[in-house]
Amino acid sequence: MNKQPAVYILASKRNGTLYIGVTSDLIKRIWEHKSNMVEGFTKRYGVHQLVWYELHESMESAIKREKRLKDWKRKWKVELIESTNPNWQDLYHTIV
Repeated sequence: MNKQPAVYILASKRNGTLYIGVTSDLIKRIWEHKSNMVEGFTKRYGVHQLVWYELHESMESAIKREKRLKDWKRKWKVELIESTNPNWQDLYHTIV
Protein backbone atom coordinates (compact mmCIF):
# COMPACT_ATOMS: atom_id res chain seq x y z
CA MET A 1 0.00 0.00 0.00
CA ASN A 2 1.48 3.32 -1.08
CA LYS A 3 1.10 6.53 0.88
CA GLN A 4 -2.48 7.64 0.50
CA PRO A 5 -4.81 9.70 2.69
CA ALA A 6 -6.94 7.51 4.95
CA VAL A 7 -9.43 7.69 7.79
CA TYR A 8 -9.24 4.87 10.32
CA ILE A 9 -10.87 3.53 13.44
CA LEU A 10 -8.90 1.80 16.18
CA ALA A 11 -10.47 -0.19 19.01
CA SER A 12 -9.19 -1.49 22.33
CA LYS A 13 -11.26 -4.68 21.83
CA ARG A 14 -14.61 -5.72 20.39
CA ASN A 15 -17.14 -3.07 21.44
CA GLY A 16 -14.35 -1.36 23.39
CA THR A 17 -12.94 2.14 23.32
CA LEU A 18 -12.83 3.67 19.82
CA TYR A 19 -10.45 6.18 18.28
CA ILE A 20 -10.90 7.86 14.89
CA GLY A 21 -7.89 9.30 13.09
CA VAL A 22 -6.65 10.52 9.73
CA THR A 23 -3.24 10.05 8.12
CA SER A 24 -1.36 10.21 4.83
CA ASP A 25 0.50 6.95 5.60
CA LEU A 26 -1.79 4.32 7.14
CA ILE A 27 0.80 1.57 7.63
CA LYS A 28 3.25 3.87 9.39
CA ARG A 29 0.61 5.51 11.55
CA ILE A 30 -0.95 2.26 12.75
CA TRP A 31 2.53 0.87 13.51
CA GLU A 32 3.17 4.01 15.59
CA HIS A 33 -0.05 3.44 17.54
CA LYS A 34 0.74 -0.26 18.07
CA SER A 35 4.26 0.59 19.25
CA ASN A 36 2.93 3.20 21.71
CA MET A 37 4.93 5.90 19.94
CA VAL A 38 1.87 8.16 19.83
CA GLU A 39 1.43 9.95 23.15
CA GLY A 40 -2.10 10.54 24.32
CA PHE A 41 -5.41 8.77 24.04
CA THR A 42 -4.50 5.57 22.19
CA LYS A 43 -1.47 4.90 24.38
CA ARG A 44 -3.32 5.73 27.61
CA TYR A 45 -6.30 3.48 26.83
CA GLY A 46 -4.58 0.70 24.84
CA VAL A 47 -6.46 1.42 21.63
CA HIS A 48 -4.34 -0.41 19.05
CA GLN A 49 -6.52 -2.65 16.85
CA LEU A 50 -7.25 -1.36 13.35
CA VAL A 51 -10.89 -2.33 12.87
CA TRP A 52 -11.90 -0.08 9.94
CA TYR A 53 -10.28 2.21 7.41
CA GLU A 54 -11.21 4.11 4.28
CA LEU A 55 -8.81 5.42 1.63
CA HIS A 56 -9.27 8.86 0.08
CA GLU A 57 -8.00 10.70 -2.96
CA SER A 58 -7.05 13.82 -0.99
CA MET A 59 -6.26 14.81 2.58
CA GLU A 60 -9.04 17.36 2.37
CA SER A 61 -11.68 14.69 1.77
CA ALA A 62 -10.14 12.42 4.43
CA ILE A 63 -10.22 15.20 7.02
CA LYS A 64 -13.84 16.04 6.17
CA ARG A 65 -14.82 12.38 6.57
CA GLU A 66 -12.93 12.12 9.87
CA LYS A 67 -14.78 15.15 11.25
CA ARG A 68 -18.15 13.73 10.16
CA LEU A 69 -17.39 10.33 11.74
CA LYS A 70 -16.36 11.95 15.02
CA ASP A 71 -19.80 13.58 15.17
CA TRP A 72 -21.57 10.23 14.69
CA LYS A 73 -23.31 8.39 17.50
CA ARG A 74 -21.38 5.39 18.83
CA LYS A 75 -24.07 3.03 17.51
CA TRP A 76 -23.46 4.27 13.96
CA LYS A 77 -19.69 3.81 14.32
CA VAL A 78 -20.18 0.24 15.55
CA GLU A 79 -22.52 -0.46 12.61
CA LEU A 80 -19.91 0.96 10.21
CA ILE A 81 -17.20 -1.30 11.64
CA GLU A 82 -19.42 -4.38 11.65
CA SER A 83 -20.60 -3.78 8.06
CA THR A 84 -17.12 -4.78 6.82
CA ASN A 85 -15.51 -6.36 9.89
CA PRO A 86 -18.22 -8.20 11.87
CA ASN A 87 -15.68 -10.02 14.08
CA TRP A 88 -13.68 -6.88 14.89
CA GLN A 89 -10.46 -8.47 13.62
CA ASP A 90 -7.29 -6.40 13.62
CA LEU A 91 -6.88 -5.42 9.95
CA TYR A 92 -3.26 -4.30 10.27
CA HIS A 93 -1.94 -7.54 8.77
CA THR A 94 -4.09 -6.94 5.67
CA ILE A 95 -2.40 -3.62 4.85
CA VAL A 96 1.28 -4.46 5.44
